Amino acid sequence: MSAPLEQVERLLRELAPRALASLMRRCDDFAAAEDAVQEAVIAAAAQWTRDGLHDTTCAWLVRVAQRMLTDQVRCEIARRRREAAVAAERSRTTSCGVDDEIGSDPDDALALLFMCCHPALSTASAIALTLRAVGGLTTAEIARAFLVPESTIGQRISRAKQSIRSSGIPFRMPDAGERAARLGSVLHVLYLIFNEGYTTSSGSALHRTDLSNEAIRLARQVHALLPGSGDVAGLLALMLLTDARRAARTGPHGDLIPLDEQDRALWDRDGIAEGLALASHALSLGSVGEYQLLAAIAAVHDEAAHAEDTDWPQIRALYDMLLRLTDNPMVALNHAIATAMVEGPAAGLALIDTLRDDERLRHGHRLDAVRAHLLERSGEREMAAALYRQAASKTNSIPERNYLLAKARRNN
Repeated sequence: MSAPLEQVERLLRELAPRALASLMRRCDDFAAAEDAVQEAVIAAAAQWTRDGLHDTTCAWLVRVAQRMLTDQVRCEIARRRREAAVAAERSRTTSCGVDDEIGSDPDDALALLFMCCHPALSTASAIALTLRAVGGLTTAEIARAFLVPESTIGQRISRAKQSIRSSGIPFRMPDAGERAARLGSVLHVLYLIFNEGYTTSSGSALHRTDLSNEAIRLARQVHALLPGSGDVAGLLALMLLTDARRAARTGPHGDLIPLDEQDRALWDRDGIAEGLALASHALSLGSVGEYQLLAAIAAVHDEAAHAEDTDWPQIRALYDMLLRLTDNPMVALNHAIATAMVEGPAAGLALIDTLRDDERLRHGHRLDAVRAHLLERSGEREMAAALYRQAASKTNSIPERNYLLAKARRNN
């Protein structure tokens, strides 16, 4: 029985990083391994949508990728006329069995994550490569997450693969010193993967739970590896506190429901309790960084029984602290929202005016959406409607677009 294309695509998103990690345990050529997995993914998409899913989908994908990798190696050997000894060694390296090893090492994804964040790579390239290899994001999705052109991300990924090849970066779990050097990039990557899963940048669904769940799973693994890191604990707390609201973010037809209109009875109280405990623990582990502060902000939201109970002065104070740590324009935008909730929409709009020339926000929809919201609160309904429509034209997320267009109609 054939399988729906959407189901196959979702499954392949989940399986491709696992298959890549499995191949990397047998082959030291990252680019060749990824190419083989991508070819296997194409073959799987064609066969599974026609003939149905295999009982062991991951094993099937790895076996096909393994054969393609072996073929690649053989072609390369023939082309370069390598000595028979080299050919035999490479053939041995890439032709071993896979059935008994697939999924046997739960640290594969974590080792792949740290390998992609090697210091031989630039931070930007490491993040882009990891989002592609571990998170399963497309180049276009990564570009939207970074607010940069797709061609730029493509170049970063290409350079990262070349650096891994030329530097001989091994596929293994790094030691303590190496982990410390790569941790910042690792956490940034997990944060971006989670965000893409929690609010998908394109398509018909608001969430991609495969991505957000994978980010949480990997964050738990990193936290188990580094339990004394406040940054790791803070990031995991932030994910849990944010993800706890997921069930209330959409209506029965997948329509977006903003935070202040959500039915908080639908929030995951167990997730909130775990997140609150982690957030408190993270703040006790020394110097306070971005993730601890973001977790603290999420905690304030989750502790409010009703929207009107939200402690906005505390949230603004936390954003004040964040602004001293980062020049992230999204932080500045959220700080403007918090200011508007404390002092009124005019104060928020004054802050937003200082962001209108920021190139990182110019092509996205969030600046227009926030300005529209504050203008609506100020009574400038005609201007708000125009900005809601403008924001809707800039997003590839169908639920966000529908929400913004509905807001525009209500303000006409």
